[in-house]
Order: sequence, then structure tokens, then C-alpha cells
Amino acid sequence: MNIVIVESPAKAKTINKYLGSDYHVLASYGHVRDLPAKDGSVRPDEEFAMSWEVDAKSQKRLSEIAAAVKGADRLILATDPDREGEAISWHVLEVLQKKKVLKDVPVERVVFNAITKQSILDAMKNPRPIDAPLVDAYLARRALDYLVGFTLSPVLWRKLPGARSAGRVQSVALRLICDREMEIETFVKEEYWSILASLKTPKGEGFTASVVGFEGKKLGRLDIKTEEQATAIRRMLESASYRVESVVSKPAKRHPQPPFTTSTLQQEASRKLGFSASRTMQVAQKLYEGVSLGGETTGLITYMRTDGVQIAGEAIAATRKVIASDFGDSYVPEKPRFYSSKAKNAQEAHEAVRPTDLFRRPRDVARFLDPDQARLYELIWKRTMASQMESAVLERTTIDIDASGAGKTAALRATGSVVRFDGFLALYQEGRDDDEDEDSRRLPAVEDGAAVTLASVEGKPGIEATQHFTTPPPRYTEASLVKKMEELGIGRPSTYASTLQTLRDREYVELDKKQLVPQDKGRIVTAFLESFFNRYVEYDFTASLEEQLDRISAGELSWREVLAAFWRDFSAAVDETKDLRVSQVIDALNDLLAAHIFPQREDGKDPRACPTCSTGQLSLKVSRFGAFIGCSNYPECSYTRQLARGQDGEDGDGASDGPKVLGTDPETGLEVSLRSGRFGPYVQLGEDVKGGDKPKRSSLPRGWSAADLTVERALQLLKLPREIGAHPEDGKMITAGLGRFGPFVQHDGTYANLASPDEVFSVGINRAVDLLAEKRSKGARGRATPAALKDLGEHPDGGGAITIRDGRYGAYVNWGKVNATLPKGSDPMAVTLELALELIKAKGGAAPKKAAAKKAAPKKAAATKKAPTAKDDAADGEAADAAPKKAAARKTTTAKTTTAKKTATTPKAKAGAAGTKKDT
Repeated sequence: MNIVIVESPAKAKTINKYLGSDYHVLASYGHVRDLPAKDGSVRPDEEFAMSWEVDAKSQKRLSEIAAAVKGADRLILATDPDREGEAISWHVLEVLQKKKVLKDVPVERVVFNAITKQSILDAMKNPRPIDAPLVDAYLARRALDYLVGFTLSPVLWRKLPGARSAGRVQSVALRLICDREMEIETFVKEEYWSILASLKTPKGEGFTASVVGFEGKKLGRLDIKTEEQATAIRRMLESASYRVESVVSKPAKRHPQPPFTTSTLQQEASRKLGFSASRTMQVAQKLYEGVSLGGETTGLITYMRTDGVQIAGEAIAATRKVIASDFGDSYVPEKPRFYSSKAKNAQEAHEAVRPTDLFRRPRDVARFLDPDQARLYELIWKRTMASQMESAVLERTTIDIDASGAGKTAALRATGSVVRFDGFLALYQEGRDDDEDEDSRRLPAVEDGAAVTLASVEGKPGIEATQHFTTPPPRYTEASLVKKMEELGIGRPSTYASTLQTLRDREYVELDKKQLVPQDKGRIVTAFLESFFNRYVEYDFTASLEEQLDRISAGELSWREVLAAFWRDFSAAVDETKDLRVSQVIDALNDLLAAHIFPQREDGKDPRACPTCSTGQLSLKVSRFGAFIGCSNYPECSYTRQLARGQDGEDGDGASDGPKVLGTDPETGLEVSLRSGRFGPYVQLGEDVKGGDKPKRSSLPRGWSAADLTVERALQLLKLPREIGAHPEDGKMITAGLGRFGPFVQHDGTYANLASPDEVFSVGINRAVDLLAEKRSKGARGRATPAALKDLGEHPDGGGAITIRDGRYGAYVNWGKVNATLPKGSDPMAVTLELALELIKAKGGAAPKKAAAKKAAPKKAAATKKAPTAKDDAADGEAADAAPKKAAARKTTTAKTTTAKKTATTPKAKAGAAGTKKDT
């Protein structure tokens, strides 16, 4: 029996059909090992030795693979044909060798670019050894990303409370987004005018021409600055005579774009289909692994993680046949087209993304696919077909016109293009980020020296002078950011989608109308890294490091030497921040983010002057809840606001420095106002009255925009909690409201969560009763006892096991009756025993007295359950959240004091973030 290892069960099932009964295909389900999410998994002092960990699920699969390999005739490693696929094969082989189950079983590595019968059979005939340089490149990347995450993220936590993580590629992508936002904020708009003339030929055919010169001087797009200039030119043209000076027509060709790479597929799917990068890759993965076509599972596209643009010779031949059949011989070029990649640091010489069978037209397979799969397959098919079609033939025409009158002269120009032969445009045209269509304007036939006349528009001379203002560069979309990263050589095809997803998961950026908008949290992290770790977020440095990693995969560099050079400088840079005070960080951020957080005021006053006390200076403040702006005279002056500022001094979400009156409450006659506080926007009924009751307030729930808030919506919030009705069993009232942890319904001390804030205002009695009953059925206090996520072992002073558990309000450390909440943003699986002991101590937990030692210890927690971590291509191993280096102690009061043996030193809990796992 031949044992074949692939990543996914879908591939395993399909490939087993192709290979027959002599083969047994098993799935590894992606990576089988990873670096443990704890300090010491990569050890620079030991030549970057790494410790690998197998989770429970992977352990079970590896045991199944090991059992199958015993006595096998051959082990065939057939994972994906890229660096991550090579690494998975290497990991599997390493584990099997440690289990000593291979013995004399021969091991082969095969790769295929498509899951079709012919591709699989051809691959089996051409085995090779594992590519050691490619594995080395994987090890280098994995170690780099681990070291950056585990070293840089704790620095962020100590110096910037509320920050979550930093990563090698993640942070550079975030900088691109933040730099663009800074360009937009500091952009100074500039006025300019354009002048268009509506003209007619002697035959009465109309066309428009724009002014490109006046009084012998050429005029660029921005050269007409004022209305006075524009008016003078317009009046001259209204009485001028016009003559065609020259007509120049030149043939031109438009050539098709190459077939898709990962990057261009993501860009085009975003522009044409509205897919996010991650959605594109999810759908492409299904098309690659195969769908059932009439009972047989078939892979429809080639491997979708690639930066290669070439396709196989047989695919080119098939494409040319389909073109001739569907469009005619005139659409087939005399010679096949061959492409080469222009991407910086292009590597991994795979085929472009193309259909496995070009004769399988989109209309033929649409009924077997879901809508998204059908649309993406059609896009890939058309792009591949168009890449081998004849070029479009255009005729570009330029008409130059002289205008003279009132002793002055002007030059006008009309341009246009005519498609003489559509070529590949008959099937496909690449999407554009703008709305221009350079081939849509067609000019009339006119001869040199011909007189043309000014047309009349609504009884007036057809001269149009239009005022414009320059606009800032647009925010990045996912498509344009991927394109920019590829141009700079940052990241790799398999990482783009998950890098973007990581930035959104960390709440560093937000997707608004397809645009990537940096959030304050992301801007502060970027500003910090630019101030104190600038080299490591420089575009050139990151691209240079990518190039070195590519040279490792080519066998040109030693991976340990590359790591050593990086670590020497990087660790020194981190050491320099040890004595850095938070006040120094704040001063640096105030300067770097000044345009964002302290924009110039229209009245010319100091933008940092406190609007409340007038004597204080505004400054960035940080807390465990995040960053905000506060007055330097605190606590005498309690003025605070959020960071983001919009037009007219408003916060980014619509709340301003002072109250914004939304309207009046018809019941009380009091004003309803929108305000901004330290923890975000809120609404208030009435005003504070000295010595009187506090006015009613309500924070805006998550997902509500302050900019769109109406007085009606505000009154809904202020009237919470809302009475739903009496419970049918005991007659006690059921209410709905918004709490610290979201929307809820409540009855007699039991709380049940609602799906969204809007449901608070609409939930009925029947649903509320059902939710409360379901909550009570889970156990005491309305919730089930949380299972242990991780067992850290026994407390050194006794008293039972220490475990990590996941509760209603997040993960926490449990030891007996002591529950210590993990710091915000921490990764539960990264918590060490040392850190847990510090948290327990800070909570006031102590070991029981010796006299009580006979008392039964708490029952040992359930078997460890591995929690999911942010392991994806994302950020090439971008840092996931992890626990901070040292938990802050809190003062606690206990009813009884107990003595416990004190350790001589406080354990140092160095935390970080776990790394990558291949998209599966």
C-alpha cells in the first residue's frame, strides 16, 4: 500500500479516486506542528533552535498517519507546491521519524499544480526529495515572525496600554494605510478652473475641446487659478473665430493583461465582484480543491497562491483552440503570448491561476457552483482566455484648434480614440480604480485648416468655465493596498488576505465603503513604531528582508546567518526602550500625530489649548481602555475627548468638544444632547445642576454612529431599561437594556444576552422568556461552568490546580476560589504558570493554611483544550495577542489573612504572540 499525505480531506477524497485502490490518501488538515505560544520557543542563543508543539487534534491525525505508514510500501508527501506545503511535508516527516515508524519505508515528495487526474498521475511519475532550501526559508520566516511578535508586542503593552500587537509585515501594511491618511489630513486643496468649448464641424457634427494655451503660453491642468482668469478667457472665446490647425491620427494597440497571480486575482475580484481578499481566497480554494461535476469531483483551477504569470504549453494550445472556436481565427495571435512577472522579488515559479480545462466554459459549470464560485470561475476563465487573444487596434486622434479674437489667441485640443478591432476587448477588459474610459470618445472627421464654429448651448455660446479643487489621494482599498504591497515587495501572495484580516481583527483599521480607514488604535501603534522602531517599519528594509528570505529559498544564503544579523540589531533596538518613560512616548506621539489629534483651528487659536479651563494644554493620554485626549490640569480640569477629529471640530464619529443639541424630550421639555467622554460618545437628558440629581445618560452601543444619531434614537436609549412584560410564571417584570457587556434581557436576577443592540427595542415577551429559560438551563447563576482552556499545573504552595478558563466576560486564571481576569488583549494560551501566579497574587490569592491541608483540594480541571490562535498567513506570522510582561497589582481586602512562603524573586513572564498557520 502506498500512503499519500495531502492537507485537506476534500483533496484526499478526490486524489484517492484518481490513484485507485493501491493508494491510501490521508489529510494532515494543514500544519501539524507549530511554535508554542510561550517564551523560549525560538532560542537565538542556541543558533535559533526551535521547539515545536503538536496540538491534540493534530496528534490524533499524526497517530493515524503513523499507523498507516507501518508496513507501507511507500510514503508520498503530496502537500501544496509552495513554501508552506513544503514545510508541512517536512513536519510530517520529522514526526514520523521521531516515532520511528518509517524504518525502511521509502519517502518521496511530489507536487502538482492542479487537482486533475492527469496532473496527479504525472506528479506520481516524477518524485523528488524534500526541498531543503525551501524548508529553510520557512524556518527563517517562522522564527522571524515569532521573535518580532514575542519581543515587540510586550514593549507596546508596557508603553502603550490598550495596544494589542505588532508584526513584521502587519505593522508595515498598517503604516501604509496610516501614511495615506496623514496625506489626506494634511492635504491643502487648490483651486483651478477648466474651460471647455462646444464646437461644430462644417457638416454640423459636434465635439468638445479644452483650452490648453492662452496668449502663446501653454496651460497645464492647474494653471488657471482664479475665476477672473477663467472669465477673461471665456469672454475672449465667446467672440473668437476657430480654425483647425492640425489633425493627427495614430494607430495604437492595447495588449491584454497576463493571467492572474494571487495579487491580481484579489485586486480584480475586489473591483469587479466586490469580494474581500479573504473571500476571494476562500472561494478560490474550493475551486482548486474541486467540485462535483456530474458525480465526479474535479479541480476547476490551478493552485491559487502564486506570483507566476506563465501557463503550461498545453494550456496555451487549448486556449488558442477555444478562442478560434468562439471568436474566429482573427482573434488568435500569430504566435502564443508568453509573460514574465514584473512584481518585485517574484518567486515560487508556479503557473498563473487558470482553469484546469479551458474547454470547460463558465456556462457549462455554473449549475454545479454556488453564485460566488461561478462568478470567480468566470473571471479567471475570461482573464486566461483574454491573455492569449489578439491585441485591440485603436486609432487615437488629436485635433488642435486655434482661436483668435479681440486681439488675443488661444489654443484648444480635442482627443479621442476609436476601436478599429476589438481583439481581447470582445471578451474582457480589466477593471479600473477610476471611472475613466479612454476609448469611449469618438471624434468627427475634419481636415486641416477647416473652419469650425462655436455651438450654442441653450441659446448661449457653448463655452463652459468650471471651478474645481484638487482632491487628496484616495484611501487604500484592499485591492489598491495589495497592489502597493506587491510593488514594494512587502509580504508574499499567500499572506496578503490574512494580513488585511489581522489588521481588521485587531481593530487597527476599519473597512468603510471598501476603503481601509485607520482607527486611532492603529495610528498610535504606527506612530510609536515610527518613533522608536522606525527601521523595522521602513518599506525598503522590509522588502530587503523579503529578498534575503527568497535567496534562502534559492539556496544562496544561510537562514541562521540572516536571522543572526537581524536579531543582533533588533534586540539592541528593543533594549534601548527599556528605560523609555511613558511621558517620553506621549510627547513623541503628540508631535507625530499633531495634524490628526490637534488640527489647526479656524479662529487661529492654539489647537492644544483646553476649551474648558483655557490654561491647560491638551495632550494624548493612555489607559487600559485605550487612548484619549485630556487636559494637563487634571484633576482640576476633567475635560476629555476622543482622538479622531472631523470637520468643524467634531470627533471622528460625530461627537464634538461641546454638547450637540439633538432636540427636546416632549415629556420633560429637557434638551437631549450628544456629548463626548473619555469612553466615547454618549447622550444626556438635561444639564448638570449643582446640588441636584445627576442627569440621565446613556452610552452609544457598538455599531451606532454618533454622526447619524437622531433625537428619536437618543430618547430610545435614555428610556432604557425597557419593560417588556410580566413573566408568565411568577408575574415579575422582564426588562431589556444595555449593559457593559452588551444588550440583554433580565428577570429576577437572570440575564440573557441579545444578538444586537437594536433588539433591545423590539424583543417581545415570548422570545425573552425563551432566552431566559435557555440561560437558566445552563446551570447556577444562569451560566454553565466554564471548561478549562489550559491546565498550568499545581500551585507551588498547594491549594489545587491552576487553570485558564473562559468566562462570560473573557478568559481568566482560576485557582480554587480565586479568579483573576487576564489583562485585556491577552492570549489565554500564551499565559505561563509564572504569570498566572503573579495574577493570583495581585488578586489577593494565597495558599491555604497548613492546618487546613487535609481539606479536599479542588477537583482537577478538565483535560486541556487548545484554544484557537491567530495562526494564519496573516502577517507572515504576525503577532497574536499575548499576556503582558507584568500584571499590575491591585489593592484587595480579604476577610482572613493567610501566610504563604514568598519567593525570593518575582518570576519574569515574558509574553508574546503566536505565529502563523497556512490558510486551509
